[in-house]
Amino acid sequence: MGAIDVWAQITTERMAAQPWLAPLLRWTGQDSDRILPTVASTVDAMDAAGVDVSILSAWYGPNGSLISNEEVSEQIDTAPGRLRGLASVNLNRPMEAVREIRKWVDGKRFVGVRVVPWLWELTPDDRRYYPIYAACVDAGVPFCTQIGHTGPLLTSETGRPLPYLERVMLDFPELVVVGGHVGFPWIDQLLTMTIKFPNFHVDTSAYAVHRLPPAFVEYMKGPGRSRVMFGTNWPMLSPARCLEKLAELGLDDENREAFLSGNARRVFNLG
Repeated sequence: MGAIDVWAQITTERMAAQPWLAPLLRWTGQDSDRILPTVASTVDAMDAAGVDVSILSAWYGPNGSLISNEEVSEQIDTAPGRLRGLASVNLNRPMEAVREIRKWVDGKRFVGVRVVPWLWELTPDDRRYYPIYAACVDAGVPFCTQIGHTGPLLTSETGRPLPYLERVMLDFPELVVVGGHVGFPWIDQLLTMTIKFPNFHVDTSAYAVHRLPPAFVEYMKGPGRSRVMFGTNWPMLSPARCLEKLAELGLDDENREAFLSGNARRVFNLG
């Protein structure tokens, strides 16, 4: 089986125009025109790296949708065998958010929900998230978020796992959580979260694997063997770029398969 990319998006023009995107473009050496992929170019990039499935994220922020659930649905329709979706919601309208989850998230096409906390400047234990968590548990799907420092020029505090995400998982012991973007600089907190919560997972999006922090690689080989999943943050990074030096990690065959696809297939119920 090929790899599964658990964090990708097909960026819209309104998302590409966001001022907070500038630092990310600078770091990756891209301009806004180059981060407007199509479904076809996305599938081509997947094929070039042996990626079977990409999970595309919708994006909602305080000013509305940057990539709407409707747009992600249309993207999936274009390549239904290769793409799945993560819905997103407006935290300021909790009942509307719950209805959106019930409408879109069927566990087959839309296989989870993602909210990016730095975009809202709200830590995950804010009361506005709690109806979303309950809806995810009801739907039997993961809640996906971002952990670690924030690339855009906004606070990183929202990505600190302890105590914010810990409080959520104490309050919702049935909730499956996937923390994206590795969690640096709080790598040591991943061990606590992993030991304490069997439903806590991490993905490597926004990192080429050879640039993963050494402590994270050790975590992947140890307590994180069944918890870490591959992600890119496409189109900021391509799957080929992320995986070109995978052999340097020194993963055994079982660990490599779990990282590239096995853990994601289980967590997102992809079969």
